[in-house]
Amino acid sequence: MEKAKKYSGLKRYAGFVKGYWLPTLLTPFFMIFEVALEVVIPLLMAAIVDGGLYGREDFLLRGILPASLETGSTRLIFTLGGLMVVAALLSLACGMMGARTGAVAAMGFSKNLRRSIFDKIQSFSFANTDRFSTSSLIVRTTTDVTMIQNIFMQLIRIFVRAPMMMIFASIMAFNINSELSWIFVIAIPFLAAAMIVLVSLGHPRFTAMLKRTDAMNTSVQENLIAMRVVKAFVREDYEKKKFHASVEDLKKAQIKAQKLFSFAGPIQMLIMWTCTIVLLALGGMRIIRFKAFGPGELTSLMTYTTQIISSLAMVSFLIVSLSMAKASVGRINEVLDEELDIVGTDSDLKVENGDIEFRNVCFSYVGDPENLTLRDVNLKIRSGETIGIVGGTGEGKSTLVQLIPRFYDALSGEVLISGHNIRDYSLYELREGVSMVLQKNMLFSGSIKENLRWGNPNATDEEIAEACRMACAEDFILGFKDGYDTDLGQGGCNVSGGQKQRLCIARALLKKPKILILDDSTSAVDTATDEKIRTAFREYIPGTTKLIIAQRIASIMDSDRIIVIDEGRIVDVGTHAELMERCEIYREVYYSQMENSERGDM
Repeated sequence: MEKAKKYSGLKRYAGFVKGYWLPTLLTPFFMIFEVALEVVIPLLMAAIVDGGLYGREDFLLRGILPASLETGSTRLIFTLGGLMVVAALLSLACGMMGARTGAVAAMGFSKNLRRSIFDKIQSFSFANTDRFSTSSLIVRTTTDVTMIQNIFMQLIRIFVRAPMMMIFASIMAFNINSELSWIFVIAIPFLAAAMIVLVSLGHPRFTAMLKRTDAMNTSVQENLIAMRVVKAFVREDYEKKKFHASVEDLKKAQIKAQKLFSFAGPIQMLIMWTCTIVLLALGGMRIIRFKAFGPGELTSLMTYTTQIISSLAMVSFLIVSLSMAKASVGRINEVLDEELDIVGTDSDLKVENGDIEFRNVCFSYVGDPENLTLRDVNLKIRSGETIGIVGGTGEGKSTLVQLIPRFYDALSGEVLISGHNIRDYSLYELREGVSMVLQKNMLFSGSIKENLRWGNPNATDEEIAEACRMACAEDFILGFKDGYDTDLGQGGCNVSGGQKQRLCIARALLKKPKILILDDSTSAVDTATDEKIRTAFREYIPGTTKLIIAQRIASIMDSDRIIVIDEGRIVDVGTHAELMERCEIYREVYYSQMENSERGDM
């Protein structure tokens, strides 16, 4: 089971290489050639020293060079030097090409991974989204993906280059002198053991560092989103102290992690220089006493020893990076493995009219039948009706209407539109037939016209203007210098709350929906404008079913019917007059608002 799970994970991440397999495969190819040429250079250098400078007849490469290249000749030196330059240039070219293809492959990999994460987030229901914080999803899509991107690049470059360097350099070293080559073979376990200790101690420290990074990013995001609240409550100093604390925690975590690995370099250098000293001592003794060993061979042997130990250190650092990336992979897998609460069908069934029916519907945000937000809801709404919905805060008004476009699914019972269970519709067709203006009005960066066309990308200028007239938005739009081309800024920061609400209503109307839901969407407009909007609804979209959640009774008094919700139950349904006669909860709300209104007039 565990092996199957690991294979599935590898297969998943291999899928993100799609479209970039060529640079991914070319990178190791270039790395192998770079290493092969790089290990040839010390061999050429040894031949230059022993054969060209010292005139030894038994110098390396003697058997494969032409006889015309005499030992100790200038021609031999220049020939071998030229080959050395060519090898160095070719190795450099392979390294540059490998770096380029590695970068292209890694960037493509991260692009596909980010797209997959974003697509998965877009398919989340509200319940899925509730399980992750916004800042967490942002960090996973940016910081964690970048971490994995860097690891991917290291895997196709360093993870190929370092082992190949160890193998090629070891072969060369043993061919030069098998007796002295055992020196670095003995040294390798000491370096490996030191790196294993550092990795085992460092993994929890890097995990803690990533958590501190998340905390700092969360602090920044919350502060930027709630900037107006911060300033309204004069909490700038508090936010500065909170951010400084998170930055200080991150700094300490980074220092704690990096401090441990600061020992890696000195340990590597200690082992490498120890090997060099031993090689010099033993090799020099063989050269001086027995003259059975050339100084060039000794120099190349020291170079190969350095390459081998450096390669082992690179592999060790890669393992450290993999341990760091493990946390990021786990966090991304949490998003990709999130089981979708709501999955649409492939049906081409369309919403024909605005008939709505709730049959014995119960709902719980936590999926617990003992902790219900809505209880035994039974309700029939005819197409074209205007329905008002009232109730106290937290009684389930917004929850009720959010079940209609399947933002959430009922725990039990069923919701029908046009006589069909909403589960029989594809999510696209269902939500195309339903327009909803949420409590929290959201506009996007761009012009007014671009935001309005979210409701209908193909809407004409005349259709946009008509929707804005119905939403009482045309006057203030034309009051702007650029009219419909006015830039709204991030989140619609260039318009007031009431203007933002009217733009959102106009955007919803452009869909020409069969069902229009307004979830307390006129709270920021004055009563006169509210009345104009409702009048426009009656005159211009009589066939559209309109569900209006409102805190002000005056906003729904003229509705065809009014639903009163209390503690998740529908306690009464009727006209304003009927409810005033028989519903105590409705009367209490009405009289309390009338008293407050009269006090305001006084």
